[in-house]
Amino acid sequence: MQNNNNSLKNKSFIEAWKKAFAGIAYAFKSQRNLKIQLVIAIIVIIIAIIAKFSIGEWIAIMIVTMLVIITEVINTAIEEAVNLCTQKYHPIAKLAKDTAAGAVVLASLTAVIVAILIIIGRCI
Repeated sequence: MQNNNNSLKNKSFIEAWKKAFAGIAYAFKSQRNLKIQLVIAIIVIIIAIIAKFSIGEWIAIMIVTMLVIITEVINTAIEEAVNLCTQKYHPIAKLAKDTAAGAVVLASLTAVIVAILIIIGRCI
């Protein structure tokens, strides 16, 4: 069955970007963990400036920092999609939410490991 409702379809490239930024703004407004991760990212950037990170260190830190933020935004999208489907407890809904949250944990652990490796590299 085809849905003739085109209200979700973007009419232009600019409209698509506006909706994307609205989604990002929603994630930051509604997710406590994303706010915490943003504060941590700002602290890491300040430390990187003070420590005069090399371009390679900057690239590594920015990639893993954005990886954490991106996975948290995707986690938010998955949680909201699951909430749209059901408000009742369902083991598959729980699995979807837990797995998405697990992706954020893996990204965060990766960021910590990269930071530790940069620190170790600077101390050797």
